[in-house]
Amino acid sequence: MSHRLVVVGAGYAGLLAAKRLASKLRRSDVTITLVNASDRFVERVRLHQVAAGQRSAAPSLRQQLGGASVQLVVGHVTAIDTTGRTVSLETAPQVIGYDTLVYAVGSRARLDNNPGAIEHAYAVADLEQATRLRRRIAEIASGGTVAVVGAGLTGLEIASELAESHPELCVRLFTGADDVGTGLAPRARTHLRRALDRLGVSVHPKTHVAMVRQNGLDTRDGASFAADAVVWTTGFQAPELAREAGLATDEGGRVLVDATLRSISHPEVYAVGDAAAGVSVGGAPSRMSCQAALPMGRGVADVIAARLTGREPGPVRIGYAFTNISLGRRDGVVQFTHADDRPRGLVLTGRAAAAFKEAVVRSTVRSGPRGDLSAQSPDL
Repeated sequence: MSHRLVVVGAGYAGLLAAKRLASKLRRSDVTITLVNASDRFVERVRLHQVAAGQRSAAPSLRQQLGGASVQLVVGHVTAIDTTGRTVSLETAPQVIGYDTLVYAVGSRARLDNNPGAIEHAYAVADLEQATRLRRRIAEIASGGTVAVVGAGLTGLEIASELAESHPELCVRLFTGADDVGTGLAPRARTHLRRALDRLGVSVHPKTHVAMVRQNGLDTRDGASFAADAVVWTTGFQAPELAREAGLATDEGGRVLVDATLRSISHPEVYAVGDAAAGVSVGGAPSRMSCQAALPMGRGVADVIAARLTGREPGPVRIGYAFTNISLGRRDGVVQFTHADDRPRGLVLTGRAAAAFKEAVVRSTVRSGPRGDLSAQSPDL
């Protein structure tokens, strides 16, 4: 009987893992099934563009799989039975058995850590959320206000994109940090702030949001700001599937894995991407990013292929190279980094940075001969 290898989730890590496994195990008695809630591959790194009214970022998964020997099953996974080694779906086939499982379910916006965010805030963590925000933006009259909470990469990119695409709107960016671009080299921070000023984005540093209201937000220091839409970008969390299945997880629901991305509690399960915890980069935990997801997807395929063909794999190694921040369609910042994510002095800005990021994003979804989505593993 064929070894049943099931990959749950077709984001950057899951899709790459499935394709690479198909390439490496094409001469082995292994069936590979990729399960995803949609038949589209969502380019998550373009969702801020979708929210701003640009094209959909969801090419066909079947197109992305190309000729790979992977069975695609479209359906929402409702449960994982680690005892019976099955995955349950809402629709037929309602149960899929596995011998090896790759858990690649990604992450979702965390809206439950602030009063009113679930009820009133918008997010851009998935295509549905980005489309919902786009519809709301289209309804706001000229002179209206959009408040973006959080000045991480997602917050910076959505604020910049909205300000450039909708100059008739007032965009405010709220962050609890002392300034935007913390962790970047001085030149990168300076360019970032100048770009936001040029786009008309009003930055509110050292400002902690206490509550989101239907028509704005309140801060911890008692100030209130009116807004026609509040966009929440302050954090992400993993789905509850792994915890509910009894897998060892961290407090955020991410699967605890060893150096080969294998679950520390269930050796037949591997976890990659935003759903994996315990992966070390230069002694620090990996962050939720495309930059970490791609080498995890590549690495887990190599690990599983080795074990299924009688070899013992080494640890999966992850190293960073650069951080990309788009500031609209014609500007950006590329911060080159050490492998442990510390910034180097080398920085690319302006149109050159925008072109650099666009080239990287396009290469990320380009199929390669060995099942690679990209020759790089960038932070997009």
